[in-house]
Amino acid sequence: MSTLFIVALAALAVGLLAGFFGGKAGIQARLRSTKATAEDEAARIRAAAEQQAESLRKAEVLAGKEEAFRAKDEWEREEARRRDEIERVERRLQEREESLDRKFHVLDEKSQAQDQRAEGLGRREKAAEAQVQEVRVRLGEVQHKLESLAGLTADEARRQLMHDIEEEAKAAAAQRVREVKEEARRDADREAKKIISLAIQRIAADHTAETTVSVVALPSDEMKGRIIGREGRNIRAFEQATGIDVIIDDTPEAVVLSGFDPIRRETARIALEKLVSDGRIHPGRIEDVVTKSRKEVENSMREAAEEILYELGIHGVHPEVVKVLGRLKFRTSYGQNQLMHSKEVAILAGNMAAEMGFDATLAKRMGLLHDVGKGMTHEHEGTHVELGWNLAKKYNEPAQVLNAIKAHHDEEPHLYPESFLVTAADAISGSRPGARREMFETYVKRLEKLEEIATSFPGVERCFAIQAGRELRIMVLPDQVSDEGMTRLSEETARRIEAELQYPGQIKVVVIRETRAVDFAR
Repeated sequence: MSTLFIVALAALAVGLLAGFFGGKAGIQARLRSTKATAEDEAARIRAAAEQQAESLRKAEVLAGKEEAFRAKDEWEREEARRRDEIERVERRLQEREESLDRKFHVLDEKSQAQDQRAEGLGRREKAAEAQVQEVRVRLGEVQHKLESLAGLTADEARRQLMHDIEEEAKAAAAQRVREVKEEARRDADREAKKIISLAIQRIAADHTAETTVSVVALPSDEMKGRIIGREGRNIRAFEQATGIDVIIDDTPEAVVLSGFDPIRRETARIALEKLVSDGRIHPGRIEDVVTKSRKEVENSMREAAEEILYELGIHGVHPEVVKVLGRLKFRTSYGQNQLMHSKEVAILAGNMAAEMGFDATLAKRMGLLHDVGKGMTHEHEGTHVELGWNLAKKYNEPAQVLNAIKAHHDEEPHLYPESFLVTAADAISGSRPGARREMFETYVKRLEKLEEIATSFPGVERCFAIQAGRELRIMVLPDQVSDEGMTRLSEETARRIEAELQYPGQIKVVVIRETRAVDFAR
């Protein structure tokens, strides 16, 4: 059995060796076959790649040749275009050269003609110089003869001639000024009078003269003691709350309120009337009533302004402007109520604007607001013109209103036709009889200054200020002031008055020259 096992093992070993060597030979055979196949495939791929590379090379060569042909064609076309352009430029240059040749030829001809004219002018100039020299010699001879005959030198004769010409020119200028003025008056005076008279006739406003005192009626004299109060405490509280002096005198059943601020005085009057009617008078009650009365006065001022705006048909005015405008109700100038004055100016300006074809509503607005700054002068610094202009500009009033505020006092030129009408209406309203009053001393000083200005001119014999200073009549010496000099004298006097005096309205300057010839029959 061991022998069989050994034989089996030997057979198995022989079989394994045979199988191993046989498998190895098969594997080598397969490897050789695979290698041959791979080499064939590689040769095929290499051949295909070489063929494709050759095809691409040929395609690129063809594309390069086509691109070269296209570039050549484009260059040839560009070359042809440039040749054509060069030819056109050459033709233009040739034409310009020919034109310049023709111009040079013409210039040569003109230059020759100019030289000929210069030679002719030179000859004429020499001949003219000779003639001028001859004329100078003859003029000297004539001048010498004239000086010997007239007994005057050339300088004296020249001065005399210049003086005569100057006097003649002044006389002619004065005559022309007078003619122009007369012609303007004939053309404009009649129409202006018509327009102004129509504007004045269409207004009928009542005006009251405000004073510095107000009188409050009392039911009995016993009320005076209650107003004074114990040890004067009531009257002191009232005067402190209102800023108005209370005058209690022997006037029966009345007390007087005195103060320069009309708004405070009106507040005090309303408050005192309420206290008297109520009967309860003590410091606490006084303060309460004065506060309420002050609000009533403010409301009444605003309502007065709103009523006038409604009556005039003016809309869109800012409430602050309305408030300041209402304060003019208690503001006076030379005794003329300023709110009524502004209303009157608005109506006059609007009527004149309507007659002349301008904007009547705008003219009314300009006239009503031309003095609005007077409602601010007690509590702000500056003139009423500056304050009114700033107020109107702040609340976007039209440029025409701003111009009317400044132009009516000549602080800037009149830029709109309605501004002239506002200035004229302001003068009419302020200068009409009874509109304003002034202190007697101021009135006398103004008249004396008028006469002083008139007598300061040479040739004035006498002068008179008449019609309450609205007209100045000047009598001149006829041997010192000529008819032409009268015009200059009236103009210079008017300008002096404008520069040195302040006055409402306008002043008429009349110069009178009278020549008398007197003889006696014996």
